Amino acid sequence: MTDQDLARGTGTALWRQIAERLERDIVSGNRQPGERLPTEMQMAEEFGVNRHTLRRAVAALAEQGLVRIEQGRGTFVQESVIDYRVKKRTRFSENMLGHRREPSGRILAIREEPAEDAVAKALEIRKGTMVIVVERIGEVDGRPLSVASHYYPKARFPTLPEVMRDTGSITQTMERLGVGDYTRKVTKVTARTARAADARLLQQSPNKPILMTEGINIDATGRPVEYSVARWASDRVQMVFEPGA
Repeated sequence: MTDQDLARGTGTALWRQIAERLERDIVSGNRQPGERLPTEMQMAEEFGVNRHTLRRAVAALAEQGLVRIEQGRGTFVQESVIDYRVKKRTRFSENMLGHRREPSGRILAIREEPAEDAVAKALEIRKGTMVIVVERIGEVDGRPLSVASHYYPKARFPTLPEVMRDTGSITQTMERLGVGDYTRKVTKVTARTARAADARLLQQSPNKPILMTEGINIDATGRPVEYSVARWASDRVQMVFEPGA
């Protein structure tokens, strides 16, 4: 598209015309979900407008949820929201594979610390009892979707750090540690303001909210084996609860 394609002097603002052209490209599939748009300077030159006009058009698309603007990375066509199914057996990889998406993840840190009130209550241990904390990021198609803190009672799983580093998988780690199956006892969901570190890891604007989930997993005897606090990119996922599933 060139500047000659814009109808100048017709009463319709140039930024609105640009937004409508880009919207048609996105809706028609000419620009694919996750595709990075040309730079602000490139698009301004393409449309024959100044960068302020172009910026206003892109901001309008962002407000509609058609694109996302990532500081320092550029502007991308927004992907569809993923339905994250919360059921009796909730597994990140299975959830993503069910959507024909490619799941992956990586460990950010593993440490030990005394259990604070919320952690102790969830794991049914005394406050101050040592727990193992695994900080992990969950990715879909190579893009971060969640950042989570997983808490485990150290007395029950003293070798968990070594096993977790070896497998890189929570499910496989639990299997190696003798917990062949675990189920979700409770999940709580709230909306929160993103901390700067979480926004950076999730590659989202710091002024966007996140979804925060708190979950407790139990073994076959009903004993808690894990307490997790996960922060999710709220514009990329929605929680779908399936009672009894």
